[in-house]
Amino acid sequence: DFFASFADLDKTQWSLGGEEGILLRSTIMDKPRAFTPLEIKISNGSGKRFLTGFTLIELLVVIAIIAILMAILMPALHRAKKQAKAVSCLNNLKQVGLAAILYAENYDSYVPRGLSGGQGVLWFTALLPFLGHERDITDYRNVKIYRCPSFSRSGFGLYNIPNSKQTVCYVINGWSPSGASITKPTKLSAFRRPAATIYLADNEAGTWRPIIEDENSRELVRLDIFNAGHLPGSDSHDITNGRRIARDRHRGGCNCLFLDWHSAPIRSEEMTEEMWRGK
Repeated sequence: DFFASFADLDKTQWSLGGEEGILLRSTIMDKPRAFTPLEIKISNGSGKRFLTGFTLIELLVVIAIIAILMAILMPALHRAKKQAKAVSCLNNLKQVGLAAILYAENYDSYVPRGLSGGQGVLWFTALLPFLGHERDITDYRNVKIYRCPSFSRSGFGLYNIPNSKQTVCYVINGWSPSGASITKPTKLSAFRRPAATIYLADNEAGTWRPIIEDENSRELVRLDIFNAGHLPGSDSHDITNGRRIARDRHRGGCNCLFLDWHSAPIRSEEMTEEMWRGK
C-alpha cells in the first residue's frame, strides 16, 4: 500500500523530487485521519487541531484506581452513615427527655412509666403534648420523634406486620421491686441514682415484638421493661418475657436516655438490671 506507513514514506516517498515530491508531501500532510475511540480531539484556540490520547492499558489503570478508591471509601461512608443515624437517635431521646422534664413540671415532679398519666394513658401518648402534638391523637404515623432511623425497616414484627410500619422505636423503664410493670407515674425523687438509671432505650425488632401504628394496634402496652428477660442479653422471644431492648442497634448495643436526661450508647454486655432498678 502506497500509504502504508510513515516509516515507508520516510524511506521512499520523500525521495521524490520536484513538483511530484511537493504534491505527494502536500497530499499526505493534508489527508484527514479518522479518530480512534481512545483519542480526544482538542482545539488549541488558533483554529488548528491536534490529537491527544491514551492507550487501553492506561484506561484500565485509571478504572482500577477508581475501583480501589471506592473499595476504601465505601466502608468509611457506610460507617459515617451509621454514626449519623446513631446521633439522630440520641437527639430523639434528648428531645423526649425534655418532654419528660416539662411533664414533670406540670405534674408535681412525676414522670410517665408504662401505662401512665394516672389515667391509664400510655407513656408515649402522655408525652405527646410536650412534643408539639395533641394528646388525643389516635394515629401515630405523623409522630416522628419516637422513630429511630436505625430501626430495621425490613422483616416483620408480631402478627406478621411489617417492621416498616413501626412508629414507636423506644421502650420505657417500668421496673418495680415486685417484678411487675409499674403502671402509674413515679416521682423523680424516688430514683436515687438518676444519672445511672435508664429511662428509655431502643426497642428491639423481631417477630415477637409489637408494631405500633395507632391506638388500635395490638399489644400497645408491651413497650416497658420490668424483668431480666427484657434485657439485650436475653435470648427469649416470648411476647411477655422475651427481649425488648435492642441487642445490636448502635455500636454493639443500644442508645439510652437516663433519668438525669442525658443520652448515651450502652453496649449489650454492659447493661445490667441495676441500670433499670434505680433504687
